[in-house]
Amino acid sequence: MHNSPTFILLEAMHWQDYELLDSGDGLKLERFGKYIFARPESQAMWSRSLPQRDWDTAHAIFQPTAEESGGHWDFKKRVDEKWEMKYDLTPSPSPLRRGAQLRFWAMTTPGRHLGVFPEVAAHWDFMAGLIQKANLHPEHGRREPVKVLNLFGYTGLATLSAAAAGAQVTHVDASKKSVNWARENQALSGLNEKPIRWIVEDAVKYMQREEKRGVRYDGIILDPPKFGRGPKGEVWEVYKSLPHLFEVCRACLSENPLFVIATLYAVRASAIHVAQALDEMMKKYKGQIDSGELVTREKSANRLLSQAVYARWWAE
Repeated sequence: MHNSPTFILLEAMHWQDYELLDSGDGLKLERFGKYIFARPESQAMWSRSLPQRDWDTAHAIFQPTAEESGGHWDFKKRVDEKWEMKYDLTPSPSPLRRGAQLRFWAMTTPGRHLGVFPEVAAHWDFMAGLIQKANLHPEHGRREPVKVLNLFGYTGLATLSAAAAGAQVTHVDASKKSVNWARENQALSGLNEKPIRWIVEDAVKYMQREEKRGVRYDGIILDPPKFGRGPKGEVWEVYKSLPHLFEVCRACLSENPLFVIATLYAVRASAIHVAQALDEMMKKYKGQIDSGELVTREKSANRLLSQAVYARWWAE
């Protein structure tokens, strides 16, 4: 690598509506808004800190099956079909103005998730700060609003963070259900007037077409799954597909890109591997790279739970 990246345990510090209450024995106990859930967590290799009576307060427990994403929720108490959560965007570094309040719907899903990955909020704050700074300092050669691409955009919280900070955003996800959910979150957050394009498409195919159309982006967010299928049955396997995705993303970068953020869940890749791939992608641009793990600090015993590996590049 041109410069060794800084390795960081990156923590989302500004949550009010989410808490990791406890973890251990292969489980984690979390509060999402007004509800408490217990979910499997293979990284929690220690003993629980809280007594069983605290774990018994969970509204629902996810019971996994042998399949990687299979299982079902065992409801102990009544839980609304969906409920509202919020996050106060805190642009960093160098906050220039206060961020927006994101409001979004959470709900239990068959795949153990609830519509938000709280640890990724550290990236929302980071890119919001970069976008604000770029838009408020056009003397650096940027005459138009920052254009951001969010691939595998899920329920749209990164998209809304970028749009609230002043970016024009293209949101791509293969799941029509996820894109509809994201659009509901846009309305709930009061961001309907923001310039967001919602695309239901296979990420690689979409990027190949964007390259041919000559479309260029200043910022790219990559949050790919370990495995997935596109709307027409396209197969995504992260180890095989990610190098090619990096190639087509590089071809769609503007002359003066602002940032690229890549986050990987449930894979055996080291953060250094992701950083090296990103460094190769960005080698012709002048910037910085950091990489590491997205972590959540436990309320009960102050332990850090690693959730994902990441690497991010940003312009100097």
